[in-house]
Amino acid sequence: MRFHFDCVFYYVSDLDRAVRFYQDVLELKLTSRDVVARFHLDGVLVELVPRKEGALEGNGNARLTLRVADIEAAAANLRVKGVAVSAPQPKANGVLATLRDPDGNEICLWQYSTP
Repeated sequence: MRFHFDCVFYYVSDLDRAVRFYQDVLELKLTSRDVVARFHLDGVLVELVPRKEGALEGNGNARLTLRVADIEAAAANLRVKGVAVSAPQPKANGVLATLRDPDGNEICLWQYSTP
């Protein structure tokens, strides 16, 4: 059996609010919407799915990570839009900052170190 990548998705409590955040704040392009909202990000399908009772089970900790060229500028841009962004933290091969969507789903900003 061979598996094929489909999408990354987040459960959300209010689809309209979530779409506004991902479209207006993160500036992702909404590509379609029916019972879920779909965005394409560099060839990856990102879906927002309305949360149903019992939908969140387990202890996973996956995150959507957005690569940026200038993490300080990206964080400042989001703060102007009212988004709380953590202070960028140096890591072994780059710099990481985090934020949360309106449902508390963690999103990371990542800037690779330059060699």
